[in-house]
Amino acid sequence: MAPAQGQYSDHSDGADSKDRTEEASVPPAFRSAVDALRSARLRPELEVEPTRPPQRLAPHAYALEAAVVDGEDDLADGRLVLLHDPSGHDAWQGTFRLVTLVRAELEPEMAADPLLPEVCWSWLTGALDARGLSYGEAGGTVTRAGSHYFGALSSRRPATQIEIRASWTPREGRGGVPDAAAHLVAWGDLLCQIAGLPPSGTAEATVVTLPQRRGPQVS
Repeated sequence: MAPAQGQYSDHSDGADSKDRTEEASVPPAFRSAVDALRSARLRPELEVEPTRPPQRLAPHAYALEAAVVDGEDDLADGRLVLLHDPSGHDAWQGTFRLVTLVRAELEPEMAADPLLPEVCWSWLTGALDARGLSYGEAGGTVTRAGSHYFGALSSRRPATQIEIRASWTPREGRGGVPDAAAHLVAWGDLLCQIAGLPPSGTAEATVVTLPQRRGPQVS
């Protein structure tokens, strides 16, 4: 498993002096949470890298993007953003918030399942619960979109993409810092689940599954 590497992203535009000033202003709790994200150990099928975070959702933000890779194929991809507002946020019921977008292309037999949206949402909550994580104010959407190809593209099979947009408040521990690394690992479990990979050997057996889609088999 590889660590998630990255750098602080606190409204930085790349200027060295500005970077140093802004990094000095980063709250210790947020700094600790980002350090935990950097050191998280993830499944080897996941390729993770930092990306520019949104600028207006919170005073402090850090973002990662990831893909589940099988050879040259990306089986699923997503983005995870850690937000922090030291003053707290009524809608969050806390000072931290995790926001995600996860998507994957599905095989027709999976796409036709009428319970697909409910199952995909259970993958998110199940991944968090399987890691024993405490969280609140979870909400989001599951969207199923189909594509049919015509003309020069008519040889392609119809495709269906599933997309999960969600956010939740990680409960804060000692020093007001959430277990950001564990939340990232659970998010990685979700990505692998939606990519069709088998569980990694944790308590994921409690999560509802749909038929195996594709991807490498791991023990």
